[in-house]
Amino acid sequence: MTQEPLFLKPVFHEKIWGGRNLATDYGYQIPDGPIGECWAISGHPHGISVVANGDFAGQDLASLYHDQPELFDNPQMDRFPLLIKILDANGKLSVQVHPGDDYAMAHENELGKTECWYVLKAKPGAYLVYGHTAKSKQELDDEIDNGQWDQLLGKLPVKEGDFVYVPSGTIHALTEGIEVLETQQSSDVTYRLYDYDRLGKDGKPRELHLAPAKDVITVPFTMPSVHQSSEQVGASTVTTLVAPPDSPYFTVQKLTVKDELAQSMGNRPYVLCSALDGEGELEVAGKTYPLKKGQHFIIPHPVADWTFRGDLMLITSFPTPGKY
Repeated sequence: MTQEPLFLKPVFHEKIWGGRNLATDYGYQIPDGPIGECWAISGHPHGISVVANGDFAGQDLASLYHDQPELFDNPQMDRFPLLIKILDANGKLSVQVHPGDDYAMAHENELGKTECWYVLKAKPGAYLVYGHTAKSKQELDDEIDNGQWDQLLGKLPVKEGDFVYVPSGTIHALTEGIEVLETQQSSDVTYRLYDYDRLGKDGKPRELHLAPAKDVITVPFTMPSVHQSSEQVGASTVTTLVAPPDSPYFTVQKLTVKDELAQSMGNRPYVLCSALDGEGELEVAGKTYPLKKGQHFIIPHPVADWTFRGDLMLITSFPTPGKY
């Protein structure tokens, strides 16, 4: 049974709203063009991560999940359930909404897409498009049909270190000057409502998806309830950003490591980790692995205990036990 972390090679996606910050901020070798997304831990067919180290080097995460279920606490799900990204918004993303599980499975053969963002960077005055003001489905449909975006769309100011939970059915969009670590269900279903009349590479407006978007938007919008907590462990801090019952699908934590932080698997099936600032090391089964900003890895289920050392900030997550 493997007693090592699974370090993963990220996959990059060009986006009309992307930039070059993923190279300058993390040292990634990114393709030419406006790169908006780093798919850091992914078993989704639109960008599957490959293991970079150890016994499973060269294997992709989707195959490993299927062929080595003991690494993931023998899950019942037929696909890796979570997807971790870094998004670099050099421009505005389209105003969009994601469906829940039932609608997504029925119409797209995908999981639904509930997601959340930890804000890594935000320019002064940065904001998200988040939520809406319509009080009824009829009011929502009318304002969409009439393009009354200023009246309909909510705005949420954000700064570095903020955390935003985005349940399926929530209208949302990043705007320019924001970089986030995104934890989400493993789904690539997005329904665009509004795209600022931008033209795609073909010189034509990008496709909108108004009918399915109207089907899945939650009306009226209510701000999600998210209860956070922090625990001091020596000089280090473990902050739970979201967990059940607020989030049915996953738990997300921020680890601020000062000197040393010991962790144990407990009832978690496995743990997804992204090192987002600082440097240090990870010790697993008596072996140490250097860590630096921009690395992403999975602690598989057979690893009972591990220790972070150094000066590090990580975002970690795991699927809700028994959910998948």
